[in-house]
Amino acid sequence: MAQHPRSVDEAIARFDEVVGRWDGRTPEAIGARRRHYGRRAGALARRLATAGVAVGALILATIAFGYIVGPIGMTGLFLVVVAILALLVLFSIWPTEPKRAAYSEQLPTTTVVRQLDSLLVNERPALPAPAARETDAIAAQLPLLESRLADVDPLDPLAQDARRLMGKHLPELIERYEKVPESYRRERDSDGLTVDERLASSLGAARAALSDIGAKLAAGDRDAFEIQGRFIESRYKDPGSSFQGE
Repeated sequence: MAQHPRSVDEAIARFDEVVGRWDGRTPEAIGARRRHYGRRAGALARRLATAGVAVGALILATIAFGYIVGPIGMTGLFLVVVAILALLVLFSIWPTEPKRAAYSEQLPTTTVVRQLDSLLVNERPALPAPAARETDAIAAQLPLLESRLADVDPLDPLAQDARRLMGKHLPELIERYEKVPESYRRERDSDGLTVDERLASSLGAARAALSDIGAKLAAGDRDAFEIQGRFIESRYKDPGSSFQGE
């Protein structure tokens, strides 16, 4: 059964939680939504371009038929118009966002990252405020992880851990949370945590893990930069040093 607030403070906390679910005004949430809707806009633009090409090809084919074979007549013109309308209807109902692909080791890293990014944007309003803030923090790390993982061997254990966490474990965590009836989400488990608190804690652990993976992936470039910087400083810092080629 749903629990009623026991105090004014608890009532205020629950109100803040509801507002927090729908606020989404943090820079991280705004950035995630911008990427999500940017991808949707790109997909829509590609769909419109494809529809334009298809309609143009049909019109050119009709003109060519008229020159080579002969006039198509009213019946032929009617069929062409029907075909154009059918194409427009088909492209209008075609989904702008592809269905989320099930995770596999062969799924491209870009797809893994972007699917999680869109999932976090879509599911954020349904999550409690502490969990929503964790999803914002996770989403903020995704662009860097996508660019770093693109340069890493897919068989690298670090890359495999990151892909599995983003493509399998996090989506499953959110999916299983949503299956728990809301009236049971405030009951405490053997560790003294409610379902909402467990979700926020798990998302926090995932955020920390992804941050650690990102730092390790960037360590090589950071070390190379430091070595290059130290070399330049040691070679050219002294104003009296001679500028000689390698």
